[in-house]
Amino acid sequence: MTPQLINPNMGAPLTQRGDLLIDSQGVTFPRVNGAWRFVKSDNYTGSFGFQWNRFERTQVDRFQRHSSQSYDRFFAVTRWNEQDLSAQNILEVGSGAGRFSQVVLQHTQATLYSVDYSDAVEANYRNNGSDDRLNLFQASVYELPFAPGQFDKVFCFGVLQHTPDVKRSVASLIRMVKPGGELIVDFYPVKGWYTKIHAKYLLRPFTRRMDHLRLLNLIEKHADRLIRAYRFFDRLGLGRIVNRFLPVCDIRRTLPTNLSEAELREWVILDTFDMFSPQYDQPQRLETVANWFAEAGMREVIPSVVRYGDGNEIYTVKGIR
Repeated sequence: MTPQLINPNMGAPLTQRGDLLIDSQGVTFPRVNGAWRFVKSDNYTGSFGFQWNRFERTQVDRFQRHSSQSYDRFFAVTRWNEQDLSAQNILEVGSGAGRFSQVVLQHTQATLYSVDYSDAVEANYRNNGSDDRLNLFQASVYELPFAPGQFDKVFCFGVLQHTPDVKRSVASLIRMVKPGGELIVDFYPVKGWYTKIHAKYLLRPFTRRMDHLRLLNLIEKHADRLIRAYRFFDRLGLGRIVNRFLPVCDIRRTLPTNLSEAELREWVILDTFDMFSPQYDQPQRLETVANWFAEAGMREVIPSVVRYGDGNEIYTVKGIR
């Protein structure tokens, strides 16, 4: 069954008329560059729109010669079976350039409803829009344009910590899951008192206010020397302590290991920009997110630390409604 689209502000059902969605009061929402638009792009996710339209192919497996990280991460975290997803309706919230959209569309026969709050939906459309099972929406996690309880599977990867109210974001996602359906999220973890003693959190009060292009140019200018410094301290056995104070992403534990030097540089620039540019960065304790699932009525709540690839780890919570 096709999920019912609604005006997220009023709750009224929407019907399609060409490139417009319209409710009974005549309120319309247009489709622009492949995505239905329910919000304006001038919002707190502006850095992500800039980022994913600039690096639209970097993390998409189809365009990478040396990495299947998106596929590996998606199925390691969800533990879903490719065949079992046939004919299911899947909701993705926070698509970015469509790295996980591509995995779903290429490796399953599910119908995908993919949402992002930024205009990264345009990069997703360029990457995946040729597949008619992709339905793209620019909308807020707090005002999703779907009637509640319609999706067999809902996933939200790399997004929750970047929303203003993480608990409310989780509640919004849970409302989308049909009875018996599954929700799985991942997020940056609070591991201990030392979590925010890190270059990212020490510098973010300044970097998140910088012009996006200026910040990107600054990272590009210093990328090579930062990579050399990271490797130097790793060779000395001091990487785990010293490298957390370097203004560069965690190369050893977050990036694919078999990238060429040019590919590695591109991933480093992207992930470092991703560290310093978002308006919000709110890591969460694993047990806290699991408790939110249980409070909202999810059953069989499973918090876990998922390891995949060469030392990558992701903090996740899965629940069945």
